Amino acid sequence: MQLYNEYGPWMAQRMGCKVQKISINAGFTCPNRDGTVGTGGCTYCNNQTFNPAYCETQKGVTQQLEEGKLFFRRKYPTMKYLAYFQAYTNTYGSLDLLRAKYEEALRVPDVVGLVIGTRPDCMPDPLLDYLEKLNRQHTVIVEYGVESIYDRTLQRINRGHTQAQSVDAIRRTAARGIPVGIHVILGLPGESNEMILNEAKVLSGLPITTLKLHQIQLIRGTRMAEEYAECPADFHLFSVDEYIDLVIEFICLLRPDIVLERFVSQSPASLLATPGWGLKNYEFTEKLRKRMVERNMWQGKLFGQS
Repeated sequence: MQLYNEYGPWMAQRMGCKVQKISINAGFTCPNRDGTVGTGGCTYCNNQTFNPAYCETQKGVTQQLEEGKLFFRRKYPTMKYLAYFQAYTNTYGSLDLLRAKYEEALRVPDVVGLVIGTRPDCMPDPLLDYLEKLNRQHTVIVEYGVESIYDRTLQRINRGHTQAQSVDAIRRTAARGIPVGIHVILGLPGESNEMILNEAKVLSGLPITTLKLHQIQLIRGTRMAEEYAECPADFHLFSVDEYIDLVIEFICLLRPDIVLERFVSQSPASLLATPGWGLKNYEFTEKLRKRMVERNMWQGKLFGQS
């Protein structure tokens, strides 16, 4: 029995071959940093936590992709690649600048598509017009950092956008035939397990294709880490077992066709303000799958139930 809709097989079927995302830091900033909608960025944010070593803006898009290809090609010589515009807000710039960055990536040999990470408040219609056309020739996936469906939480973490903006961006993008991915953080301050599980129900009502979940992590030097030091009672940091059980319940409430790409995020231990779990992503996934079998649970088992 399929426990959940896995990203790897879905992508291989869609592309007709094995593909790997290569992260790119294309030098963008964020409207939540430059004063357009806020300053200081999200309270949890430190892009060092997810950028590989080859993601350096001075190298340029082509060089980053070529170095990423070398990293993966040793193990998978026939691999194809998706250019993953990951760091900060990758739709935040003029249309001419964005076109130049995206099309440079697509000119790199063996790069067969784009994954564009952005914010829900940074997707103007002229850019969607362009991406809709581009998606007819290449695979294009837009990933939105939704993080939470609760405006109170979004305000507390200084996210700078609202749930209404998330819903609007998701619907406008999906209406163009572009697959939509979203990110959600589980365990943000002030959110109970009941609120978190309600997110699964709300998200299932939106036209999303892929979903990334990850646990709250406190990163050194961030405002959230400072808030935790000042008032730890405002936070609940899950144990591995607690988080696995929560994710299983979340999965069971999800619409069955949503593709699950990730359940956890693993920041370098040197950046963590509190101890991590000491598990690799695949080790966590093995524990999750084993627990799902033991509990006779699967994606969508409780979908549509009140």
